Amino acid sequence: MPLIRFGVSIEKDLLAKFDRLLKQRKYTSRSEAFRDLIRNELICEQWSGNQAVAGAVTLLYNHHKRELVNRLMDIQHNFGDIIISSQHVHLDHDNCLEVITVKGSPRQAQKLAHTLKSVKGVKHGTLSMSATGKGV
Repeated sequence: MPLIRFGVSIEKDLLAKFDRLLKQRKYTSRSEAFRDLIRNELICEQWSGNQAVAGAVTLLYNHHKRELVNRLMDIQHNFGDIIISSQHVHLDHDNCLEVITVKGSPRQAQKLAHTLKSVKGVKHGTLSMSATGKGV
């Protein structure tokens, strides 16, 4: 894909802060950082619309909690149309980490994440939003 150069006007102090951030995050150029910022905004836009999106729901929970695993599994079966895969990891004797990969409606992915996170016994849950690769 051809690259296009364009100019950006920015306050000196803001640019200095941006350059420090780029250094911390190991960017090799301002251009790559700007491309990432733009991609991130485009992905956020997709998640606010009706386009198909991709993402991951990550859950941390105590697997000894009575009926918790069965409840989480039942919820996942109810959202089978958007779940691509799931991975279950035993972190230690008590704690499990589950990563559920989703693709489909942003509204359904968010509903799944909220439903899973609200189950009693889930210690922490996040929804990582990404894109299907189209339009980004």
